[in-house]
Amino acid sequence: MIAFNSSFSSCVQTLGLDRIDRHLFICADQTKPLCSSKAAGLEAWDYLKKRLRELKLDQPTPERPSCIFRTKANCLRVCDRGAILVVYPDGVWYHSVTPEVIERIIQEHLIGNQIVEEFAFLRHPLPAPKTNSENPEDRIISD
Repeated sequence: MIAFNSSFSSCVQTLGLDRIDRHLFICADQTKPLCSSKAAGLEAWDYLKKRLRELKLDQPTPERPSCIFRTKANCLRVCDRGAILVVYPDGVWYHSVTPEVIERIIQEHLIGNQIVEEFAFLRHPLPAPKTNSENPEDRIISD
């Protein structure tokens, strides 16, 4: 087992990595923009960060012990109808993502558990992990 220093462990706990319910990846700040302009990708990214923070979906709380994590990807390799956003573990891929579409994804998919069919182009959920325990504390390898 790897031993981690206290600042690393603290970061993991603060971010709530062991309590992530969904993880969103979005094409933004591309090195070679193909699916959308760099400005459009960054606008979508900034909106996603802002709204998840405003709605307190980006950190676990006592009322809602899970959270939604987001990652800015240089490229998701679907070089058309961007920006592209994918929601895991649901495996739902969205095209033409703008701040308006992101708001719908947040309200309808992330909060309401309804896929925004108008912008979804693929659904390929991740398989459920095989685990011996459902206790989130057991997921941390070492601290």
